[in-house]
Amino acid sequence: MELVDILADKIKAALAHLYNVTDAKISFEKTNTNFAGDYTFVVFPYVRFSKKGPEATGEEIGAFIQNEVPEITGFNVVKGFLNLELSDNYWLKVAQKRATNGITIPNIGEEKKVVVEYSSPNTNKPLHLGHVRNNVLGLAMCEILAANGYVVIKNNLVNDRGIHICKSMIAWQKWGNGETPESSGIKGDHLVGKYYVEFDKHYRVEVQALVEKGMAEETAKNEASLMQETRQMLQKWEDGDDEILALWKKMNAWVYAGFDVTYKRLGVSFDKIYYESNTYLLGKAMVQEGLASGAFYQKEDNSVWVDLTTDGLDEKIVQRSDGTSVYITQDIGTADLKYQDFKMDKFIYVVGNEQDYHFKVLQLILKKLNKPYADGLFHLSYGMVDLPEGKMKSREGTVVDADELMEEVVSTAQKQTEELGKTE
Repeated sequence: MELVDILADKIKAALAHLYNVTDAKISFEKTNTNFAGDYTFVVFPYVRFSKKGPEATGEEIGAFIQNEVPEITGFNVVKGFLNLELSDNYWLKVAQKRATNGITIPNIGEEKKVVVEYSSPNTNKPLHLGHVRNNVLGLAMCEILAANGYVVIKNNLVNDRGIHICKSMIAWQKWGNGETPESSGIKGDHLVGKYYVEFDKHYRVEVQALVEKGMAEETAKNEASLMQETRQMLQKWEDGDDEILALWKKMNAWVYAGFDVTYKRLGVSFDKIYYESNTYLLGKAMVQEGLASGAFYQKEDNSVWVDLTTDGLDEKIVQRSDGTSVYITQDIGTADLKYQDFKMDKFIYVVGNEQDYHFKVLQLILKKLNKPYADGLFHLSYGMVDLPEGKMKSREGTVVDADELMEEVVSTAQKQTEELGKTE
């Protein structure tokens, strides 16, 4: 017998026992989402038998049902509506039963290919709480799509180059004294993240000193010697400087070793990992393609732009005046590479809502370049994880570290399990 039938029988028994009503026809509604509960029973028709108000009548019936049906863990009465709350154990049994018997899910995907990109860490810091959320959302999306008949490719794009990576490298060069994960006992990604924070600390001091001398803050941020050195390092990296590339490979290797440990503990894996260092040149080639087709245009300082004003947006830079690429450049190149590799029908980016504008721009650019896959782009946007004091900032060291968070969760679970005596 289904639970709803059991509840109906018990309510009939309650009405007979409490109010001598023997011919009741019982029906339920789904509880309004504004109130706690799963099933709602309307008690108004029985007030004339109880000789009491609707809330008192609901309380009496609810108490009777809770005593008779173990699956009911609580109830509440809102005017004449009795809301019955089902136990977590009941829903667990339902899930186990369906898992045992099998669940028929419609094959709406029809074997269409979907590339889902998630995680996308930077190699200048360890994973934090925001990454944990992103990984869980991405993995869930992959499982849901696969269960519905799609062929899913789990994709990670590692942001392994750029100005932010050079910041950690510059800081390690200046203040690292040859420190390594082995010499310090610090996990590789945490060690590199330490120098990203160190860069920001010294950079802030430089900027403040320039501002105090009368320079405008934005100008000071650009003119600070640390930022100038960082830009020079990025240019050397793009020019293939052996010394810079060696340092880059060494520090990235530290980070990857750390990431592997975190991913394994989190239960996350990928079918394909792309690296920006391998795709940014492809993006540059597409910039030239856009110039040739008239989709892009070049300004007097040699920077390259796309005009999206007719699409309700604005002008967007796709290549700096010194020839270096920007974030959108890599995404253009990587999108094309994905299509070459997988000929996917759709590609999904699991990225926080701070990047809503970015992905609107990306899709419009791909359309202007007449890419056949442009319409298949979808941005799975979600709210960012903030702390009570504001946004998490890795460069300032104000983040909830993923490794520490998982360690704390495991430790808390172990402690509570031991306290309950359920260690065997």
